[in-house]
Amino acid sequence: MTYRAVSILQQADVILCEDTRTSSFLLKHYEISKPLTPYHQHNEHKIVGHLVEQMLAGKQFALITDAGTPGISDPGFLLLRECHKHNIPVTCLPGATAFVPALVQSGLPCNQFVFEGFLPVKKGRQTAMRKMAEEERTIVLYESPHRLARTLKELAAFLGPERPAAVVREISKKFEETHRGSLQELADHFEQHAPKGEIVVVIAGKP
Repeated sequence: MTYRAVSILQQADVILCEDTRTSSFLLKHYEISKPLTPYHQHNEHKIVGHLVEQMLAGKQFALITDAGTPGISDPGFLLLRECHKHNIPVTCLPGATAFVPALVQSGLPCNQFVFEGFLPVKKGRQTAMRKMAEEERTIVLYESPHRLARTLKELAAFLGPERPAAVVREISKKFEETHRGSLQELADHFEQHAPKGEIVVVIAGKP
């Protein structure tokens, strides 16, 4: 947390957040008392117009997410786009984004990479993996703990079992860890050891 981020939160009239319960812990720590408004994937389309109206009327908003950076596999893009349409100034403060440190510490080339976010759960999943099989840049994606072993198995089938990869878990937290190996080795490991927490998968590009 930067000094500037704390200052921005102190100045905001309203703070938008994914989960008010989660964000309240952060704000309490910095002794910030501001109105909180839930803003997440289930309500952003409904309330974005109302939020823009309030901004045009002079209110200042801050947007925070439960973890990571707004807009990066988190709510934020829709609101940002509407702000630009209405010439509402927006400033993005640097903050924690899991895929950047995961990419660096994976040991795989990080001069060129592609970020895939979360893969489709059903429709379009195999199509996405076929495209990834031909990608020559390092591939970075997010995955949930309960789908990790399955995803690694499928990636091994589409990209090849020997393709080098790394699974980075709980970036910047107490139980942070990195596992490196082939896609098949990682699939076997996590099938036997169910992971917890937030996960980043980094995969070498096609040779």
